[in-house]
Amino acid sequence: MILKRLKSLLLIGLCYASTTSMAQDKSDWQNGVPEGCTTITVGKTATFDGSVITSHTDDSHRTRAWMSVVPSKSHDKNSKFELFERSAYDSLRMPTYQHKKIGEIDQVSQTYQFLNTAYPCINEKQLAIGESTFGGREELYSEACLIDCQRLQQLMLERCTTAREAIKMADELLQKYGWRDFGECLTIADKQEVWHFEVVGPGKGKVGAVWVAQRVPDHHLSVNANASTIKEIDLKNSDYFMASENIFDLAKENGWYNPEEETFRWNYAYAPKSRRSMASRRREWRVLSMVAPSLDLDPTAKDFPFSVKPDEKISMDKLVEIFKDYYEGTPFNFVKNIKQADKDGKEAISPFANPFMPYGMNRLFGVNGGWGELGERTIARWYTMYATIIQCRSWMPDDVGGIVWLAQDNVATSIYIPVYAGATDLAPSYKVKARHLGYTRTSAWWAFNRLSTLTAQRWGDMRHDVDKVFVPLQKQYFEEQAKVDEEYLSLCKRKRRAFLTHRSIDLGTEVVEKAWEIGDGLWTNYDEKF
Repeated sequence: MILKRLKSLLLIGLCYASTTSMAQDKSDWQNGVPEGCTTITVGKTATFDGSVITSHTDDSHRTRAWMSVVPSKSHDKNSKFELFERSAYDSLRMPTYQHKKIGEIDQVSQTYQFLNTAYPCINEKQLAIGESTFGGREELYSEACLIDCQRLQQLMLERCTTAREAIKMADELLQKYGWRDFGECLTIADKQEVWHFEVVGPGKGKVGAVWVAQRVPDHHLSVNANASTIKEIDLKNSDYFMASENIFDLAKENGWYNPEEETFRWNYAYAPKSRRSMASRRREWRVLSMVAPSLDLDPTAKDFPFSVKPDEKISMDKLVEIFKDYYEGTPFNFVKNIKQADKDGKEAISPFANPFMPYGMNRLFGVNGGWGELGERTIARWYTMYATIIQCRSWMPDDVGGIVWLAQDNVATSIYIPVYAGATDLAPSYKVKARHLGYTRTSAWWAFNRLSTLTAQRWGDMRHDVDKVFVPLQKQYFEEQAKVDEEYLSLCKRKRRAFLTHRSIDLGTEVVEKAWEIGDGLWTNYDEKF
């Protein structure tokens, strides 16, 4: 009787575990394709000033809008680092994610300060990370694993100082605890170099990971736009390639690679479906073509170079231009056919036509835009939560050398402010849990979200009102950085972090006030016109 009861309880427990376990969330996917974030990386001799650059647009309908600075900490020997899995959560004012604890690992004795954006992005040692999901083969996902993308980025920033160290640590942790996520590309930069680290799971029921990393040449620029881009690899050239020990064997075991018939290509072995997405490939083409038009790349090509040498040195202005892009002036402009006659009877694109229409409007106007597997999508997106362009500058002390240029919401109507690696706080409005609360004037994200939504209603006219304010102000912020560096170096060490923190807070406060002001002006100036 007792044995029978134990068997019954065990069966109930197994059923409960089965029904409550969560596969990694796909709420931000469409048609089985992840088409969220874009990241661009630039080597140190390809930039205007010698900085190494990584970046990220957090294109999501659910990730959090708030952010904070997590200070460096000392931990006792029994401390643990908690691991979570995220899933869609719709019980708050707006769609968001919940994070449920699934395990823990030993904590280290000392962790570094880092900027805690939804995808943690920089630490106090100028280690910086961008991110883009590419999906990979479904059968590689394993619920036996514990570490997901956001937690791995945090672990890298808390524990490492260089990109190579971060990749080595990731290999060690993932072998032991496993990758509990779909295919991700992390673009990891330090003061000297930047790497693309692509990782997938080990297969159902297994613990571990399969990964590959390729360094962007110092004189090159690279991009990841939700599709795997690493192809042929040469592990004998350790200055440019690294990989997990199982990279070839697992592909051969599953019939994804036959060494007797073909050259190994990582992306076609482990993420072939990602190369089918036009939404990804068009972004790759656009980024590479904007920096190297001399290459005359084919916009319909299936594959592009992993990286290219820009025709000119890459400036911050150029990167802002790229991230604001929506194919205007190309045959792929979404709204090129939404026209109306002007006062002289000449047809022109309607001022109401905008590249940031919600999906229902795309269908209304017959626009092949959005998240369809074969549909177009622009670099700038209306559902961006925040965006970063991160400079790692070897010639400056870490606190001021690492700069996260941070924008809120749609980059096309936003502005980047500097948040320094050594800054210890952010403007209060950046820390508000906006999606939890719903619309609130206390939130930086809502200020820019409202502005973006308003501007899209009469895009042909309103965008110029926004640009009149933000374009010169953005130029001012970039130009002022040299003076900030100089003033920082003139201060005694105990005052330096406070100086950087105040600047980040002051500029954050300034741009949020501007966003509310511009938005209020649009309501007034365009009354009855949209």
